[in-house]
Amino acid sequence: MSATISHPTPIALAATRRALRFGAESGADNRSVQWLLRRNCSTTPRQMVAFYATLSLVSLAIGVFFWVQGAPLVMPFAWVEIVAVGTALLAYSRHATDSERICLRPGVLTVEHVSAGHVERAEFSPAWVRIEPEHGDRSLIELSGQGQRIAVGRFVRPEVRRQLADELRWAVRRWQRASAAAGAEPADTETTDKSEN
Repeated sequence: MSATISHPTPIALAATRRALRFGAESGADNRSVQWLLRRNCSTTPRQMVAFYATLSLVSLAIGVFFWVQGAPLVMPFAWVEIVAVGTALLAYSRHATDSERICLRPGVLTVEHVSAGHVERAEFSPAWVRIEPEHGDRSLIELSGQGQRIAVGRFVRPEVRRQLADELRWAVRRWQRASAAAGAEPADTETTDKSEN
């Protein structure tokens, strides 16, 4: 059984501060926000190498034992096992460091998607970027503007992608308000309103 306890009246928080679930604020006046989304890997590369080396030594030791006992056909199968496991671990490790980095700095929103060492990068003006799901609330989040588009949220569970999109929209709106107050770039409210739907 679960219960939700909430305060009867909303507690007003400072307009410029917000607890971010996925991102982290940095820089002067906390105007920069960075999101680093990574693949959930259970082992580090060092642990993977140690596991493979241990498994290889055990397989070779068993192969040598049977070789000495007069069963030479076990050794080729030990080598086949080592090569097969090594190939599988290599394929796994190519994607172990996949990530998405989204960085909002004054005047630029940068998105980098790294997959198997290939980097896809897009830069947007925060005043013109649209942030919306591709197909629905649980689909990838599409950032588009100025003739570019890139999807993010691959490494976030589908049920919380909407929260990530809300964080991105909040940070972009905050930047737009700060720029409008400073007289830099005018905020494009039509784009922001469309992205909220």
